[in-house]
Amino acid sequence: MKIKTTIAALSVLSVLSFGAFAADSINADQAQSRQAIGTVSVGATATSPMDMREMLNKKAEEQGASSYRIIEARSGDNWHATAELYK
Repeated sequence: MKIKTTIAALSVLSVLSFGAFAADSINADQAQSRQAIGTVSVGATATSPMDMREMLNKKAEEQGASSYRIIEARSGDNWHATAELYK
């Protein structure tokens, strides 16, 4: 029983810690009050829009951004998206 409680607690903590460091997707109006720090691009074959957002979020976090704004996205057989990063 103690193992199940420990696993449950670790699961909750990992979800909370991921949310604490996740970069936020923002719109153009919100971006005007923030400092741009660069761009990132992602591409994939046969993926969903949610997967693309997740990939952009991960790259934004790796670059130390607190938020990002998608400035270009193409879909079809090959997906591509570019986002501007903000502090």
